[in-house]
Amino acid sequence: MKGKSVLTIAHEIINKEKNLFNLASRSLDSLTKEAGIGKDKAATLLAAFEMSRRIQSQSKLFSNKKIISPNDIAEIFIPILRDEVKEKFIVVCLNSANKVIKNETISIGNLNSSVVHPREIFKVAIDSLSASIILIHNHPSGNPEPSNEDISITKKIVDAGKIMDIPVFDHIIIAGDTFTSFVEKRLL
Repeated sequence: MKGKSVLTIAHEIINKEKNLFNLASRSLDSLTKEAGIGKDKAATLLAAFEMSRRIQSQSKLFSNKKIISPNDIAEIFIPILRDEVKEKFIVVCLNSANKVIKNETISIGNLNSSVVHPREIFKVAIDSLSASIILIHNHPSGNPEPSNEDISITKKIVDAGKIMDIPVFDHIIIAGDTFTSFVEKRLL
């Protein structure tokens, strides 16, 4: 394998192993025992395999997940957003059976600066043929309570959703290991 690129080696190892979970759990030492793989290539391979495994795991989280309550969304997004230092605003698109079909980050900003516009949200919703959407954003400050700006922006998005015939199912704020649902607080 000496002289081959990391991509070529990765392709050969994947074809031999066939399982990303096994590959991601291999150690640096076990990979360096393969002919032509030094520590640099082994580290690169392990990072790539782990990233692929995480993407595969995350896609399994969303596939066929029926959303019945705010807890269902919190269960998915708390692990993703709990340690974020920047504020992220995500739109989750649901089909007519309330199953997640897509989620997309609309905005990333500094504390209290993740501003979104209805047109950005509904472009994603229309492109994915959503029956409804859920809005999610995090508060890196750890305070799960909605600000006046959160409430105001949500009302604009809900009004736009009525016009577009794509209802807003909920808006959830994640703050560390806790969350606030606009539906549960009767803000939506």
